[in-house]
Amino acid sequence: MDSRYLALYPFVSEASEYVGGLGFSPEKLLSSRALDSARLRGKERVIQSLTGEIEKPSPSGSEEGKILTELLSYPFARILVSCIDDQFLTRKYALAEAKAAYRLLKTQQPEFLQELGLDFQINAETYENMESHDILFDLHFTDYIKLATTLKDLNWKLVNRKMKAGHVRISKEEFARLLQEAIRSRIQNALPLSVPEEISEACTPYLAEINETLEEKKSDFGVGEFQKVESELFPPCIVQAIANVRAGVNLAHSMRFAMTSFLLNIGMTVDEVVAMFNVSPDFDEEKTRYQIQHIAGSSGTTYKPPSCNTMRTYGNCYNPDEICKNTKHPLGYYSRRMWLKNKMEKEKEKKA
Repeated sequence: MDSRYLALYPFVSEASEYVGGLGFSPEKLLSSRALDSARLRGKERVIQSLTGEIEKPSPSGSEEGKILTELLSYPFARILVSCIDDQFLTRKYALAEAKAAYRLLKTQQPEFLQELGLDFQINAETYENMESHDILFDLHFTDYIKLATTLKDLNWKLVNRKMKAGHVRISKEEFARLLQEAIRSRIQNALPLSVPEEISEACTPYLAEINETLEEKKSDFGVGEFQKVESELFPPCIVQAIANVRAGVNLAHSMRFAMTSFLLNIGMTVDEVVAMFNVSPDFDEEKTRYQIQHIAGSSGTTYKPPSCNTMRTYGNCYNPDEICKNTKHPLGYYSRRMWLKNKMEKEKEKKA
């Protein structure tokens, strides 16, 4: 893989070895004036991971200086993410890097995807579909399960796949999607890095804009930030579900339904609920919006969250408090907390 492609896929082992061979230590990366563009691009990568998608340069005809800038911006971006050491940022950054790679992988030749898979210890064979002439990828079911386990769409379940002699056959785009998961996992699991204090201090000028963007983004998802509802009054199960979503954790289907139906029933809009899920590893806005609109009543039936007994049956009851002990439904919990809050406010007004 030449340096142009290493710049596009900086998370592969060969890219790390290439950068190491150039002799750029973290100290030099931070102090060299010649590398200012790489530092600025590294900061940009992190900000783009929060605000949209990480933009990738064209691999053809790139100047050598631009290639080096792109290559070195990746380790610097990882240093910045590690300095902040925020789980929400780490997950968002890893997912954005993986998604950016996926967009490119879909356009590459099958041989390239095979080579990249080997870097993740995925040995995939290719076959031509004699009817469609499409190239299919054949990989062992253990590799398939390892990569597809975080994908919640039922289509990815092994039981819904044809398996022959312990191997699963998938399309090129599906293989690229599984590679996205491998990339996300590698990046996320390697963060945060252990950053010496002097390097962390030297990164301070680059962190202010990232922290500001991070706080703005977290306010879009975080508990206590909704304008139309009293989020501090949510039952513990919903608070925990929101915290998991904020951290990019995929919720079980039953908990996703409970959380979504609860939020819709207490006044949140479909757009607000959709926005909460866009940090999930398998986030698909169109599909998510359709599912949320369905729960909201687009089909003619407005769904309510399950009762507390049902929540316990599915293992979704979390850290119940005193109010939970006398409550049979999450909406009842919310109503009770709302009543208690209003009562306290009226008592304060009388005393004033």
